[in-house]
Amino acid sequence: MAQVEKRGGLLRKSSASKKPLKEKVVLMYDEIFMTEDPSKCSPRFWEELFLMKVNLEYLEGKLESLDGEELMKIKDNINCLFQHCIQALGEEHPIRVVNALQTLCALIRGVHQKNKSTSGFDIINMLMGFDKAELCMKNLMESLDSLLCAEGSESLKSLCLKLLLCLVTVTDNISQNTILEYVMINSIFEAILQILSHPPSRREHGYDAVVLLALLVNYRKYEEMIQLLYEFKYMTIYAAQLRLGLEKPKNSSSALSDGTIIKFQCPDQIVVWSVNPYIVKLSIVDDEATLNGMGLVIAQALSEYNRQYKDKEEEHQSGFFSALTNMVGSMFIADAHEKISVQTNEAILLALYEAVHLNRNFITVLAQSHPEMGLVTTPVSPAPTTPVTPLGTTPPSSDVISSVELPLDADVQTSNLLITFLKYSSIVMQDTKDEHRLHSGKLCLIILTCIAEDQYANAFLHDDNMNFRVNLHRMPMRHRKKAADKNLPCRPLVCAVLDLMVEFIVTHMMKEFPMDLYIRCIQVVHKLLCYQKKCRVRLHYTWRELWSVLRLSTNAGQWKEAASKVTHALVNIRAIINHFNPKIESYAAVNHISQLSEEQVLEVVRANYDTLTLKLQDGLDQYERYSEQHKEAAFFKELVRSISTNVRRNLAFHTLSQEVLLKEFSTIS
Repeated sequence: MAQVEKRGGLLRKSSASKKPLKEKVVLMYDEIFMTEDPSKCSPRFWEELFLMKVNLEYLEGKLESLDGEELMKIKDNINCLFQHCIQALGEEHPIRVVNALQTLCALIRGVHQKNKSTSGFDIINMLMGFDKAELCMKNLMESLDSLLCAEGSESLKSLCLKLLLCLVTVTDNISQNTILEYVMINSIFEAILQILSHPPSRREHGYDAVVLLALLVNYRKYEEMIQLLYEFKYMTIYAAQLRLGLEKPKNSSSALSDGTIIKFQCPDQIVVWSVNPYIVKLSIVDDEATLNGMGLVIAQALSEYNRQYKDKEEEHQSGFFSALTNMVGSMFIADAHEKISVQTNEAILLALYEAVHLNRNFITVLAQSHPEMGLVTTPVSPAPTTPVTPLGTTPPSSDVISSVELPLDADVQTSNLLITFLKYSSIVMQDTKDEHRLHSGKLCLIILTCIAEDQYANAFLHDDNMNFRVNLHRMPMRHRKKAADKNLPCRPLVCAVLDLMVEFIVTHMMKEFPMDLYIRCIQVVHKLLCYQKKCRVRLHYTWRELWSVLRLSTNAGQWKEAASKVTHALVNIRAIINHFNPKIESYAAVNHISQLSEEQVLEVVRANYDTLTLKLQDGLDQYERYSEQHKEAAFFKELVRSISTNVRRNLAFHTLSQEVLLKEFSTIS
C-alpha cells in the first residue's frame, strides 16, 4: 500500500501514476483566496473550516505571496474569515476555539508581513474593515479575557497569550501598532493579574503574561500628546468607530469614557491626548498575591539564566580547555569567558524594571525570602500538556519552578528576588562589549538606581537582621583567584550591592571606557552613602578596593594626573587619616601595645576628635533623582524594539499537536 507523506499542504503518494492530493483545509484556504464568497456554494463552509487542523505555514505563505492589488480583491473574504474566527472563540467545542486562535495568529502575521510599509489603519481595514473594527476588536478582547480567566484548558490559555503577544509584537515599534488602541480600550489587565496570582496558571503561563504586561506598558509610553495625521476619509471613519457620533467640526473636542480626549484642530488633523491604562493600573496594584506571583515569575527566569551560566562555567572548568589553560597559563582566560556566555533576557528584566519603577508596593517583593533555587530538590511533576517555551530563554525546569513555593527550611540557604537579580547582574555586567549584554547591564544599573533611591528598599538593604551569603560572579582575571563559595560571609544586602558596583568599577578599565555605566555605578554608591549619612548607619564594609586612587597618584603612570585630582578632592578623608594615625601610634607606643583592639582605637578617636579640622562640603548628601521621561526615553524605545523583535521571532503556534489537544479535551468536564 502506498505511503502518504504530508508536505506543504499536499498529500503526496509514493506512486507516480497519480497526481498529488491537497489537504482539505488547504483546498478550503484556496476557496477563501478566490474573489467569490466561499459560503455561497457551501453553507456549512465556516463550520467545517474550524474543525480542520490549521496549516499555519500554508496560510501565511499564501498571504505573503499575493501582491497589494490581489490582496485588496479578496479583502471581503479576509474580513469574513477574521470575523468568523472571533465568533468561533465563543464555541463550546474546544477544537474549534484552538483552530480559530491559530488562524487569527496566521492572519495577523500574514497581513502585516504584506503591509509593513503601510499605516496601521490599512492593516485594520484589511483584517476587519473600518466599519466593523471597533465591534470586532471588542468581541475579540472579551473572548480572550473570558478564556484567560476561565477554569479550563491550559492549552487554550497558552494560545490566547501567544495571540496577544503576536498582536503586540507584529511591528518592531509597538507604538506604531495602531491595533493596540483597541487593546488599551478593552483592557485585559485584570486577566493578566489573575494568572499571576493563581499558582497553577502562573507556573504554566506566568512568563508569557509578565512579558505581555511589560510590552503593553510601553505602548506610547512617552507620548502625552499623540498626533495622528491622515486623509479625511480615514479620520472620519476612525472618529466614528470611537463612537463620537460627530461630523468633523473645526476647533471642537470630545471626551471618551476612558479619559481620552479627541480634539479636531483643522480639517486634516486629529490630536489625541491619552494615557496608557496599563501604566496607571500597574502603578496602583497592591494585592500581595499578585505582586508576589509576578516576583516569582521574574525570579524563576533570572534563576534559570544563572543556572545555565553556572552549568556552562563548570563544564568549561572541568573540560579540555581548562586543562589546556593550566598547561600554557591563563593568557586565554578572556576567550574562555566569552565562550560561556548565555543569551541575555531583556524582556524579563524590563518587566522587573517596570514593576520597581512604577509600583512602590513591589519593593517589598524584592525582600520576600524563599529557598535558594537549585538547592532544594523535589519530585519532578509530569510534563505539562502544553509545551510552553519562555521567549528567548530555555524554560525553567519543573523542580526549579516548584521549589520557590516550598516552606522555608532552617538548613537551607534562603534567597530572594533581589539576590537573584544581583547574581544575574554580576554575570551580564562582566562583558559589556556585546550589544545585548550592554543593554542588560545598563538596565540592571537603572533598576539598582531606582532601588537605591527608595526609602523602604534602603531600610531592608541595611538591616543587620537580614544577612545573606550572596555569591556574585567575578570576572576571571590573571592577578586574582576565584573566591570559594563557602568562604563568603553573611552580611546585609547593601554589601552585595556595593560589591557589585566595586567589581564593575575595578574590572572595566578598558580602552573604550564605558563612561555611562561608570557614572551609574558611582551614582548608586552615592545614593547608598546618602542614606547611611541621613539615617546614621555605620556599615562594616571594606572600602579599600574602592578608595585606592592614592596608589595611582604616587606611581609614575598615565593615570597619575587624574588620580591626583581625585585624591585632592578627598581632602577630608586624608585629614582624618593624617590626624588620627600619629595619635594611634603614640598611644600604642606609650602603652607598649603592638596591636590595638577596636575599643582602644575608638577611645583614641574620641579623645582627639575635638582637635580634628575638616573642610565643610555642601550638598554631598543630595542628588538628582532618577527620571525616565527625559533622559532614558531613547534607550527604552530601542530596548523595547529589540525585545519585540525577539519575542516575535520566538513565538511558536504549531507546538500543540492535534493528538495532545484531543487527549487534554477528552478529560475536561
